Amino acid sequence: MEVILKKNVNKLGYANEIVKVKPGYGRNFLIPQGYAILATASAKKAHEEILKQKSHKEAKLQSEAQEMADKIAKLELSIQTKAGDNGKIFGSINTIQLAEALKKEGFEVDRKSLKIKDEPIKELGTYEAEVNLFKGIIQSISFKVVEE
Repeated sequence: MEVILKKNVNKLGYANEIVKVKPGYGRNFLIPQGYAILATASAKKAHEEILKQKSHKEAKLQSEAQEMADKIAKLELSIQTKAGDNGKIFGSINTIQLAEALKKEGFEVDRKSLKIKDEPIKELGTYEAEVNLFKGIIQSISFKVVEE
């Protein structure tokens, strides 16, 4: 029996994938739980069209992410914070402050897609971070932590 998965199923497959399963597993579990639909001829045609549209949308999102990555690469970013006489920061700099600094520059980036290499930052200086913009598009950025 062939089914089209609507959701990811452990040890079976990912969403929008056509898989072969035993008839009882498909009829009694996957289809009633909403994890899959029966892969009839018309469902397969609709599935192909959905995949075609999805790939078109992904290509557009990927090109937008690449443009954004090129702009971020040219960016000179600085984060201002309070620090003591010896260059130690009161508190630390993390992805939240980095996301806010990017937002001020006009880049809407989720803090969960940011990764600072030497986190937590507790001293003034120049540091590196990575921004995961899309599948396979990761841009390195350099930023300075300066005293207010």
